[in-house]
Amino acid sequence: MIKNVLTDIGGIGIYGVISICLFFAVFTGSLFLSLRMKKSVADRIGALPLNDGQPVVKGVIHE
Repeated sequence: MIKNVLTDIGGIGIYGVISICLFFAVFTGSLFLSLRMKKSVADRIGALPLNDGQPVVKGVIHE
């Protein structure tokens, strides 16, 4: 039934192309931004889930 509904809609094939283009654009943009990011910013963002209010110092474990 759903197949018949979708085949009756004109121009439905373009939605697949649009979704692939959007996925590629978002993926490329996120890859570009992550490669341009400074290492210090990446380290700070990487430590956010584990941040307990202590300053982030590389190589030091806070107990």
